[in-house]
Amino acid sequence: MASRKRLGVWMDGMHIADLEQPRWPLIRCRYSAEALRSAPLNSPILSCSLPLDYRPLDAGAFCRGLLPEGQALQALAARAGVAVNATFELLARYGRDVAGALVIDADEPTERRFGAEPYTARSLSEAIQELDDYPLGAHDDSELSLAGLQDKLLLVKLENGDWARPLGGRPSTHILKVDDLRHPGLIEAESQCLALARAVGLTSVESELCRIDESPCLIVSRFDRAPAGGEVRRVHQEDVCQALGIDPDGARGRAKYESGGGPSLRRTAALLDAYAADPAEQLDRLVATIAFTVAIGNANAHGKNLALLHPTPETIALAPLYDTVPTVLWPNLRTDAAMAVGGQVALADVTLTDILREARSWAHPEDRARAAATGTAKKLRSAIDRGAIPSDSDLASLVGERIERLLP
Repeated sequence: MASRKRLGVWMDGMHIADLEQPRWPLIRCRYSAEALRSAPLNSPILSCSLPLDYRPLDAGAFCRGLLPEGQALQALAARAGVAVNATFELLARYGRDVAGALVIDADEPTERRFGAEPYTARSLSEAIQELDDYPLGAHDDSELSLAGLQDKLLLVKLENGDWARPLGGRPSTHILKVDDLRHPGLIEAESQCLALARAVGLTSVESELCRIDESPCLIVSRFDRAPAGGEVRRVHQEDVCQALGIDPDGARGRAKYESGGGPSLRRTAALLDAYAADPAEQLDRLVATIAFTVAIGNANAHGKNLALLHPTPETIALAPLYDTVPTVLWPNLRTDAAMAVGGQVALADVTLTDILREARSWAHPEDRARAAATGTAKKLRSAIDRGAIPSDSDLASLVGERIERLLP
């Protein structure tokens, strides 16, 4: 595929920017006159790392964050006939349905190209079996991308409740994840964590466990998609790596972790302090997120698994939690925190004192931080008592033990 020199970026039908590649690997974002008229300069209209400006900005890290990682990226690149580091060309091929509200296309996008191919029980099973060759369910008529390493399939839920494969850039509504054969039971535990996150008010993501043939699967709703009058509205968001301009490929693919130079809680808090409509409220929510992450033993809460919504061109807010996995229940998965808490890296040793120390480093009032952390612990205990997850599950035992360290 020949390199394209310009790609348009649309949001809610407005042409907000162009991506330009004057030379590889540089990708620049140049805001449109319409975008410059729509919000004050320095607004995070597209990304906190790309504040609205007359000058072209380096968008390489942000753009790379729109693409998958690992085997999925290799397969998509091979299908497009380009190298895995040809980010510009990959977005030209797969950028019409990406995370958030953006549509990336050389030409003005049109819904007339949208389509959906309903799955039968057999074709859905085949799509799952073919994920190594067709990651995300992407075929020659697909124009979609989603970040991450895990095997997943992008789905459209039709009005009759059936599942379909999105075509021509039609926004997907759900993600199907297949259980990891190396870590059986992972998706069941993820579903339980999402149930707890819903119970304590930290996510709106719905989840459904199912078996397709003999494959255990988890189907989750996309928080960046919302029904709107029989159609689907894209909701703008970005992950924290994108918001900080961090290329996840850095440090040999470990730049999404703080230990690899990736996001920290303090830097995340600084974004909220700078751009949230109500910084104190959002910092409370960040404290609650930390308490929840500690309680479920999720050492994989890195900068690609924490996201920010853009409710207006000028403001951000923490997105609903997703990819919530109790990694500590699997001995061969991570046990160290993806982001240190008050200087404490060993997730199992994090206490309320560490969380309060972390919040103080943001200049967040200690009484608010204490209330957010302990309130989350109490809600978790209540959720388990009410049967939000099976009381005899490994997760219930883990959370029950850990929340004691989060209470005074």
